[in-house]
Amino acid sequence: MRTIDGIDGLRASVGQELGVSEWQQIDQSQISAFADSTGDQYWIHTDPERASQTPMGSTIAHGLLTLSLGPMLSYEIYEITGFEMYLNYGFGKVRFTAPVPVGSRVRMRATLESITEVSGGINCTITQVFELEGSERPACVAESLIRIVS
Repeated sequence: MRTIDGIDGLRASVGQELGVSEWQQIDQSQISAFADSTGDQYWIHTDPERASQTPMGSTIAHGLLTLSLGPMLSYEIYEITGFEMYLNYGFGKVRFTAPVPVGSRVRMRATLESITEVSGGINCTITQVFELEGSERPACVAESLIRIVS
């Protein structure tokens, strides 16, 4: 895990890859729990028998399930210290570039793209690339926006 300490640590890290998480396996129970918690019961996620008859050959994870792994995987990669706290501020561009079939493994690669000092804190843009094991294309690429409160 990489520790980024204070504003000087952030400035020094701009443009750098912060690290790569461990692989996370996506199983049907996780997909089903996500479907239950969000109300997104679309059959491509929840009906293994029907999904097996599609070109995908199985159920697939919700794109938003993949994206929602960002905080958990970030905690494996880096921590930012020297500030009161930081919060999810939202996302810039998000693209789901490949399906995540049940049983697949994903990991996240994070790069600090920029920081901007604002009143009361700092905005950070971190590119999150969710790599899909065995695929040349990532499952998701997202610009995560973080607000650091100072």
